[in-house]
Amino acid sequence: MTKVISVLILLTTIACTPLVQSSNNSQSNPKQLKLRDLAYEESIKTIRLFPSGAPTLPAVTPLGTWNLVMEFDDLKSDRENYLARIVHCNHDWTKSALQDLDFMPVYNEVPINNSEFSVDTHVPYVHYWFSLPPVKLPGNYVVVVYREGNKDDLILSRRFMVYDNQVTFSKDGKLIGAGSIADLNQQINFTINHKNLNILNPAMDVHVNIRQNQRWDNMATNLKPAFIRDIDKELEYRFFDDKQMFKGGNEFRFFDMRSLNYPGRNVAYVNTKVKPFEIYLAKDKSRSTEAYAQYDEMNGNFIIENYDFKDLTYTNYAFVNFSLNSRPVDGDVYITGAFNYWNLDNNNKMQYDSAQQMYTGRMLLKQGWYDYQYYVKSKKLPPYYFEGSYYQTENFYEVFVYHRPFQPRADLLIGYIRLEENPR
Repeated sequence: MTKVISVLILLTTIACTPLVQSSNNSQSNPKQLKLRDLAYEESIKTIRLFPSGAPTLPAVTPLGTWNLVMEFDDLKSDRENYLARIVHCNHDWTKSALQDLDFMPVYNEVPINNSEFSVDTHVPYVHYWFSLPPVKLPGNYVVVVYREGNKDDLILSRRFMVYDNQVTFSKDGKLIGAGSIADLNQQINFTINHKNLNILNPAMDVHVNIRQNQRWDNMATNLKPAFIRDIDKELEYRFFDDKQMFKGGNEFRFFDMRSLNYPGRNVAYVNTKVKPFEIYLAKDKSRSTEAYAQYDEMNGNFIIENYDFKDLTYTNYAFVNFSLNSRPVDGDVYITGAFNYWNLDNNNKMQYDSAQQMYTGRMLLKQGWYDYQYYVKSKKLPPYYFEGSYYQTENFYEVFVYHRPFQPRADLLIGYIRLEENPR
């Protein structure tokens, strides 16, 4: 009887032990700041940065309207002392030459005081959240979180943008192209008017970036105008080459794990005999030869939601198992979406199972609704090899216009607009 009790105590202890431990910064393994969306420790999960009350909207806000909130989980049982600071970047996401006082109205270090512990979850974690401090200048920014005031002991970094619209936009809604080019691509043509801003050399001092579905992996950067009309103060962006067009892609695949007791769409089954639970999605296959199908999704985004308990502190993490029926391809296959910040690394790289003739992947995710796609990184195959690409696909675009004035000598975000292709 004593042995049985000892075994039960041991199993209970194991079930409540964090899956991963934070790795401290050391001289032998220093962390290096990368000005992109990244978690620097395996225990940091579910990083989100969004306008307050709108978790699926871009982390973009007008100057003077300060409403950005950051949230993340640390898969540990104890609370840490974390702080955050802001880095100003140029249009190409390199660090600008500005000093903190040039763009910050307050001291550039914010303690993260808001936190709560998970309750009765298979994986214990601490949930953190805080409001970002205001900035004085429009532009690209990165919020960096670090431990115990040590700026080298990095926890995470996340990009956001602040704009001050000093230009106006007009959009050409026509898709240009013929044959297969028109079938695969979506062309974003527009004109920028800068009559309220004196730009001496638009070809050199203006930079335009376009982002599709809040993605960073296929962002079009440093685009140049096709025509410059100095008298009218207009810059026309019209893309004739299919290499400068966005691939329409396909609607995102998705799965619903808002409930672990009653799994939702595209979840095949849940193994509840282990903790964390193992979720197995319905087996996927290539969609490249299928006809385009329209359905509702979130353009690659995800939401955190729990149907099993009203209180989000009870929200569980679970291992999600992906499978893609296919012969091996000449390249690497990744599971991508906003949930992994559109990064391509070992955390979302799939392995090929020759016995079952399929690619498999496994990721630890928090309860919610997730969009995802399969991305191919290859010298011979297109990224959308398994998904297909169609001009009818509903996509969400953002246009960012940067100008570098004489002072300050940094790129400022002077124009921002959101555009939708094939809105439903």
